[in-house]
Amino acid sequence: MQLEDYFDFLSADDIRLKGHRIGIDNVLDYYLEGYTPEEIAANLPSLSLEQIHATITYYLHNRVDVEAYLSRLVTWRKQRYQESVVNLSPLVQRLRILKDQRNERQVNS
Repeated sequence: MQLEDYFDFLSADDIRLKGHRIGIDNVLDYYLEGYTPEEIAANLPSLSLEQIHATITYYLHNRVDVEAYLSRLVTWRKQRYQESVVNLSPLVQRLRILKDQRNERQVNS
């Protein structure tokens, strides 16, 4: 079995573990925070240790490309968040204004 056989390469910015909706970024986020493979398995119980080790090994063998992939994901997520803040529904916008006004009154009291 080739290392790449553990993954579904859906696009350049979407690599998932075969048979799962879990992306390699989910595993690598834990790994890069210092979690052991066993701790990652406890947090992602639908994955086997073999799949977790394969993901880490893939990262270590393709570090430059995978780090660029992770960086693109961070940028994409930030953009999506900014778009969601800008495109709030009128109701949510009004609620935020009311909340800010209430907080301002409490500070000035």
